[in-house]
Amino acid sequence: MRSLMKTVLVSTALMSFASIASATETVVWWDFLGGGDGVRMKKLIEDFNAANAGKIEIQGTTLDWGVPFYTKVQTSAAVGEGPDIMTYHTSRIPLAVSQGTLSEITAEDWAAMGLGPDSFAKETFDAVNVDGKQYAIPFDTHPIVLYYNKDKLAAAGLIGADGLPTGLDGKDNFQAALQKLKDGGTQYGLAMTTADGGFAFRTIYSYLCQQNGSIGTDGAWLEGDNLDKLANSVQVVADWVKAGVTPEYTDYPSAVALFTSGEAATMINGVWEVPTMVDLEKQGKLFNWGAIELPVLFDRPCTYADSHAFAIPANVGKTPTPEKHAAVLEVIKYMSENSLFWATAGHVPANAAVQASAEYKAMQPQATYAKLTANQVFDPKSVNAGVASPLFDAAGNAFAAAMNNEVDAKTAVDEMKAALDAL
Repeated sequence: MRSLMKTVLVSTALMSFASIASATETVVWWDFLGGGDGVRMKKLIEDFNAANAGKIEIQGTTLDWGVPFYTKVQTSAAVGEGPDIMTYHTSRIPLAVSQGTLSEITAEDWAAMGLGPDSFAKETFDAVNVDGKQYAIPFDTHPIVLYYNKDKLAAAGLIGADGLPTGLDGKDNFQAALQKLKDGGTQYGLAMTTADGGFAFRTIYSYLCQQNGSIGTDGAWLEGDNLDKLANSVQVVADWVKAGVTPEYTDYPSAVALFTSGEAATMINGVWEVPTMVDLEKQGKLFNWGAIELPVLFDRPCTYADSHAFAIPANVGKTPTPEKHAAVLEVIKYMSENSLFWATAGHVPANAAVQASAEYKAMQPQATYAKLTANQVFDPKSVNAGVASPLFDAAGNAFAAAMNNEVDAKTAVDEMKAALDAL
């Protein structure tokens, strides 16, 4: 009898151990991805769960983009109720670090994922670094680019022997090209968002960087000749509007509609509109099109960019188990290695190995504009910078009137600086 009971106890213990050993590790995931991005991320999550069935399962939730997302992350992490992993804009990392919201990504973490500084473009990796520590793993770069109608540019003699736009570099050359496109029968040479100074800030910031200028940061905004360089950048857009080569007070949907309808020969917008073009093309509703790095109007190539990244919240009072942490790192590694699919949304994969792959190089127009990762500029490292931030608000409030020639550019940048200095 005693032997039988011992056998039962041992068997029960072994069954319990086997149950624990085979238990699926659940990873709670939050993101802010809608539209085509959301569809693609859900597919990546499904693929991961299928490949890791019985071992790791991602339980994903999509929340509202922007301030609501970041506020929820901050308040949830503060009481230990945040997710295990989340998407994050790199431009928002300095604020999150100041709030104690993010966990550091340690050297051991990078080693476990098989990633490191050499896995990314220099500026992309630097964007997740605050005071010498990394707080996220870059997933992509999503810059603004110049979309173009190949047929209209070809008719205007603006397509080179390599099949790409030519004659667009230089401030005067670019405006002359836009005028030539308009004179050739197109209503506008360029479509861009001129009703929203916050969105247009991406373009204006690019041209500030092309002059080797910078925004600065808290307590030192737009010092030296940066104020004049920023005014030059605002004036570029104001000149386009004044010449009638781009329309005044145009909102985002209207800018896209002007380009896709053929009424504008080019468009400055984010790479996230690539799926819009691809879908219209598949439906036979779009002309031959492409997208390239922003033309160099000033001294050097430079384009505004941000990155989607993966971050781990610092959940107060809730230290993850080694098994949980290992599962989170496995999720990030998988997403990074499989980011070729994510690139179909227009984004440039942050993982240099994926970007260098033959499959990515065959992806157009993504592979054409990917070279801009060597010439990109991210938001200043400030608690007041990043998407949906006071910096974007200050630009939005100041630039719209100046772009549409209601106030001069110098007045607008003075207003922006005053708003930033008052933060």
